[in-house]
Amino acid sequence: MKYYIIAGEASGDLHGSNLIKQLKIQDPSALIKGWGGNLMEAAGAQLVKHYRDLAFMGFAEVIKNLPTILGNLNFCKKDISSFQPDVLILIDYPGFNLRIAEWAKQQGIKIVYYIAPQVWAWKANRVKKMKQCIDLMLCILPFEKAYFKDHWNWEVEYVGHPLIEVIEQFKATHQFESKPIIALLPGSRKQEIAKKLPIMLSVAPHFPQYEFVVAKAPGQEDDFYEPFMLGQPNVRLVKDSTYALLSQSTAALVTSGTATLETALFGVPEIVCYKGSNISYQIAKRLVKIKFISLVNLIMDKEIVKELIQDQLNTANLVQELTNLVNNKALQDQLKEEYSQLYQLLAGGGHASHNAASLISQFLHKK
Repeated sequence: MKYYIIAGEASGDLHGSNLIKQLKIQDPSALIKGWGGNLMEAAGAQLVKHYRDLAFMGFAEVIKNLPTILGNLNFCKKDISSFQPDVLILIDYPGFNLRIAEWAKQQGIKIVYYIAPQVWAWKANRVKKMKQCIDLMLCILPFEKAYFKDHWNWEVEYVGHPLIEVIEQFKATHQFESKPIIALLPGSRKQEIAKKLPIMLSVAPHFPQYEFVVAKAPGQEDDFYEPFMLGQPNVRLVKDSTYALLSQSTAALVTSGTATLETALFGVPEIVCYKGSNISYQIAKRLVKIKFISLVNLIMDKEIVKELIQDQLNTANLVQELTNLVNNKALQDQLKEEYSQLYQLLAGGGHASHNAASLISQFLHKK
């Protein structure tokens, strides 16, 4: 079988690589081509474009880079047509992937979507078109199966969350002692790092007894971070070691996104940080209809971790919340219990990549 996979971000590259490994177990002769990153390439995909060339954050940034995005769409369509895959597997990255799905359906290509777009948060009007275009939808959040069934009469599959197997694999091969480290996870895109990292680093002088360690994003160069870190004696940078860092951390300051869930699954007390351009934030505030911005709070449907959003994300608030996080034993114990419940909820579906590969195989071999 020929598989064409599109992942447009670092997380998609990670989960795509595990899916590729499982697809090759199901189909040893699989020929896989795709958009992603180093991990997908190492797993056996012929890489067409790297995700670092695709990442644009926020409404204003997308508009500015529209010619590049449209050029990528046209190139992708031509490449898929040339490859003639048996199935197109789309991983998250909805702004791009849903446009490709609509086109591919018209070409008669079978379409699987792995990691459903978060239409329960905003752009629910996408679902009608999604139902028409997508042959098999694979969800990773436990409430999504009921959402699509109850609101849209759409039968989708819940495969479990792919982070469970990633973290289980890491924990099985790494053991660390607890050290006084505060992890800083400022995001993966230059725009968001430049917005949030200076604010995160501004608290370091208030905690001289801790070492603040910045997790470098895949695809970003070391020298991009250096200007932010000048003159900070208790700050350093690590690369390709985010999980090792979380394994050793006392607490973490984390940009909203998948990293908030990763941090929780490692059991690290965290503060969720979000700050975007004012234009993008004002637009998002009017369009996004969710109670929380972190996946931890969304999945648990209550505030488990503190969120500091836009103007709330400042040095004074961060110092206050971080002081509480590292000194309040009762809060730490409560978080530990809540994190345990979160882990059980996400692990209930089993290993996502295995489940996803099995469902894709079944789908492709249906008469």
